[in-house]
Amino acid sequence: MSAHELHHDDDIGYHATAKGYFIGFVLSVVLTAIPFWLVMGKVLPSSHATAALILAFAGVQMIVHMVYFLHLNAKVEGGWTMLATVFTIALVVILLSGSIWVMYHMNANMMPMPDAQMMRNMP
Repeated sequence: MSAHELHHDDDIGYHATAKGYFIGFVLSVVLTAIPFWLVMGKVLPSSHATAALILAFAGVQMIVHMVYFLHLNAKVEGGWTMLATVFTIALVVILLSGSIWVMYHMNANMMPMPDAQMMRNMP
C-alpha cells in the first residue's frame, strides 16, 4: 500500500485535537463559573431572572459539549447525527413543557378551596 492510498483527503469527519478539547474545557468552566457567581453573589434582584439566565447558560453549555466533546456537526455521517440530535432536543422540549403545563394546571385545579369560597358554593 502506498502512502497516497493511506491518506484520505475526502474524509470529512471531525478529528479531535488537544486544542479543541482545551477550548471545550475552558468554555465549560466559564459557562459553569458564571451561573455559580450569579447565584452566590446574588447579582440579579429577581430569582426568576437568575433562573432564566442559568437555563440559558445551561443550553449554551450543552451545545459546547456536543460540538467539542461529542464532535457532532452537520458534516459527520452526512448530517444524520445532527438530525438525530435536533429530533432528540425537540422531543425533550415537548416532554418537559408538556409536563410543566400539566403540573401547573393540576396544581391550580386540584388545590382545596378556602373555607369562605366553599361556603359560597354550598346550596
